[in-house]
Amino acid sequence: PRVRPEIEVTGLGRWFNSEPFTIGEQVSRGNVVLIDFWTYSCINCVRTLPYLRDWHDKYAEHGLVILGVHRPEFEFEHSATNVAAAIERLEVTWPVAQDNDSRTWRAFNNRYWPAKYLFDTTGKIVHTRFGEGAYLKFEEEIRAALTRAGSDVSDIPLGQGDQARDPEDRRRQTRELYGGYWRIRGSYAAQDEYYLGTDREVEYVDIETPSERVHDKWYVHGLWRNEREAIVHARETTNLEDYFALLFRARSVNVVLDPPPGQSYEVYITIDGRPLSADEAGSDVVFDADGNSLIRVTEPRHYAIVELPEFGEHDLRLASNSDHFGVFALTFGSYLEGP
Repeated sequence: PRVRPEIEVTGLGRWFNSEPFTIGEQVSRGNVVLIDFWTYSCINCVRTLPYLRDWHDKYAEHGLVILGVHRPEFEFEHSATNVAAAIERLEVTWPVAQDNDSRTWRAFNNRYWPAKYLFDTTGKIVHTRFGEGAYLKFEEEIRAALTRAGSDVSDIPLGQGDQARDPEDRRRQTRELYGGYWRIRGSYAAQDEYYLGTDREVEYVDIETPSERVHDKWYVHGLWRNEREAIVHARETTNLEDYFALLFRARSVNVVLDPPPGQSYEVYITIDGRPLSADEAGSDVVFDADGNSLIRVTEPRHYAIVELPEFGEHDLRLASNSDHFGVFALTFGSYLEGP
């Protein structure tokens, strides 16, 4: 019999790893459906992927269908080509569909990345999770829904629990920071000139003493332009004299960047006035012959730039001679391992 789900996907665009389907079609076939709202530049979403991969690998043949609803945050995430590249790079093997017009996002009245909704075979939402964490609880709900549907999953071992981190570190961790004025209502820019208008080129002057930086805000030095989605370096330089800086409290740092199609540029990274060491560098960092730490920005995505041995407070600078260098967002982590 046809089952009408509590909420249905609608208006989805390009599909990946699957032909299009609806929640109603899947639950009518006796399957359990997990809807995962994500976007590929979101580090919080990326951290959940190993758990989704584990659930897909273990339970797909027992009736679990995962659908990643990709609702973009930034303009470059609307591109099917960029999404396809991210799906391959991040090893997403379950179905994904683009929700560029936010029609499914609105149908669910969703507000979060990542967000997970679990439908049992009656079409009811039996469990939700907004944000990271509580993975064992969600997996237990998946197993319970599959068991009610008639599948025996008792011999399948439970997966890993949440990543370990100190609760105090999590409380002290730097918030997510945005560069564009579209999100600047959170007052992420420390310098008042930023707020005097939009799409303006301004010659900024950094404060003289980095230790006096205000936490949870960023600073720039040199000529920069505030755009809707990013703060953009507004001239070509030769000696990395212009830079983006902040005081951060975390163990890991990621930055979202978007080079022009077919072009690339380099961003040099320093911590407390020196290059990163090998045991402080994120997975996207390389070193030049002089030992300078940098990333080569070749595609629109988040780049892992800092991964410290332990949580701490540090001054971070990002500098590029390119006038394509624009900071969309920075995200931070306090997990004991990983980004």
